[in-house]
Amino acid sequence: MCDLDTLKDSTAFLNKNNEFSRRQFGALSAGVSLAMMLPAVANAQAVTETEVNITTPDGQADCYFVHPASGATAAVVVWPDILGLRPAFRAMGKRLAESGYAVLVVNPFYRNAKAPVVAEGASFQDETTRGIVMPMAQALNADTHVTDAKAFVAWLDQQAAVDTSRKIGTTGYCMGGPMVMRTAAAIPERVGAGGTFHGGGLATDAENSPHLLIPTMKASFLIAIAVNDDETDPVAKETLKTTFAANKLSAEIEVYTGTMHGWCPPDSAVYNEEQAEHAWTRMLALFETALA
Repeated sequence: MCDLDTLKDSTAFLNKNNEFSRRQFGALSAGVSLAMMLPAVANAQAVTETEVNITTPDGQADCYFVHPASGATAAVVVWPDILGLRPAFRAMGKRLAESGYAVLVVNPFYRNAKAPVVAEGASFQDETTRGIVMPMAQALNADTHVTDAKAFVAWLDQQAAVDTSRKIGTTGYCMGGPMVMRTAAAIPERVGAGGTFHGGGLATDAENSPHLLIPTMKASFLIAIAVNDDETDPVAKETLKTTFAANKLSAEIEVYTGTMHGWCPPDSAVYNEEQAEHAWTRMLALFETALA
């Protein structure tokens, strides 16, 4: 997940590419819609958007629920990165719904504050922003990941827009990566696909490392890795490949050339549109087969 190492890497990257960064953030500050920054969905479906509150063992989680305006389809739970539920993730969730899925984008920090927890355009590069989100992220753990996942999936299964005969998908970015893996392990009979994008701490030496849960999963996976994350821990991807293979689970594990930790959300300082679109395409291909 985002930490001082990835901060150092991305700061160096931005210093080398400051012209691009100024253009990108100038557009954001000028009020350009994040949805407009994302390529349009071919044959996009009309969608219905709702702000919802979901009861968990720890309170009321405010979430964004968006789904095709008619019919029922497979559901997807989206775990945002360390900056939480915000316009960028609403745009990403809506885009996924336009592709034919019932999408729940959660506020992982609901125990502390309603979303958004940072101002639009906030960056992890900013010390004040880090001071807000780091304590909230550090308060989450393997237990909260599981209790939240069970509550969110149970809520989705009660919605008319969700086809419960189809498996559920889940995606996670940055700190959301371990949440994806724990969701797949906690509810294996429902979760058929998981995607992690620049996810941190997926395979560690800890006793509760997410990769140790793979034997309990029944999901196919896409694991999209940033170059600097792989350089920091090149063994992690090999551990994941070996463990998924040993348990006969399909897993596409790739280091995305030219990317920095955090490259997928369109409001990220290190957003890489070409590689974000590659990851998006691979995610849709996974969902098309695993959630059928």
